Amino acid sequence: MFRGDVMVFKSKDLLGLKELSAEDIMNIIDTAKTMKYVIKSNNKKTAHLQGKSIVTLFYENSTRTRLSFELASKYMSSSSANISASSSSVAKGETLIDTGKTIDMMGTDVIIIRHPMSGAPHLLAKNVKASVINAGDGMNEHPTQALLDMFTIVERKGSLKGLKVAIVGDIYHSRVARSNIWGMSKLGAEISVAGPATLIPPGLENTGIKVFNTVQEALIDADVVMGLRIQLERQKKGLFPTIREYSRFFGIDEKRLKLAKEDALLMHPGPVNRGVELSTSVVDCDQSFINEQVTNGVAVRMALLYLLTRRGPNEDIN
Repeated sequence: MFRGDVMVFKSKDLLGLKELSAEDIMNIIDTAKTMKYVIKSNNKKTAHLQGKSIVTLFYENSTRTRLSFELASKYMSSSSANISASSSSVAKGETLIDTGKTIDMMGTDVIIIRHPMSGAPHLLAKNVKASVINAGDGMNEHPTQALLDMFTIVERKGSLKGLKVAIVGDIYHSRVARSNIWGMSKLGAEISVAGPATLIPPGLENTGIKVFNTVQEALIDADVVMGLRIQLERQKKGLFPTIREYSRFFGIDEKRLKLAKEDALLMHPGPVNRGVELSTSVVDCDQSFINEQVTNGVAVRMALLYLLTRRGPNEDIN
């Protein structure tokens, strides 16, 4: 469905990339291109969300995601508020649904939620009229991170179709990896993964993803190299011997990066554990687009807020 020259979302929510079509993903990326001009301008203020109310509801700590959503809403002139679970009625025992309904009844247009339980945004979306954006749910998905990753690649490479993308690290616990696998596959990328066997989801090779035992094999001729943070907070002990051993066998340094194509993009969702997933020299090399990803994160979140708030009264079908 189109309004003007921008396609309007059929769904009222953005809960994951598993549900989105390639057309939906490219619509977000194309809209983000326009929003990036606003970020790069001297006057970072538009009226796209004037009269709209945005609430961030975070049950987990966050810096990049939360701040980028806050700036995205402010740049587009919305009324915004932030709620941390530790300082809200959640600490008194209030349920997610009751919290959501309370926020909803205050005239909120968009609720952005991060939650340690997979499926929490989906539950919230079913119980509120406001649009819900998943800012990360447990070990399930982190769709806006994947969208900014794809935007970064499309901006530099023109398209994901036919590109070889190598994702290295803790695939099992990574919601970023899941969303990127869903999204990049839909845009035609060939995805390879590598990591300790204990951090690779069982049966992943049966989904068309190439699984390698060594990081060197995964990086050969890659167009994009993505390192993932070791998520010690989600792991049980014993999944790999030590941080030092992990870095030795699966860390990306200059020597290993040279196995990828000469113009390969180096990416990481952040925060980077320097000397673990990536060496410091690699983080700061010319091929690194980690800082550019941060800028693109604001642009993508501006695009999503804009698209979701353009729905008409009858366009709320999930």
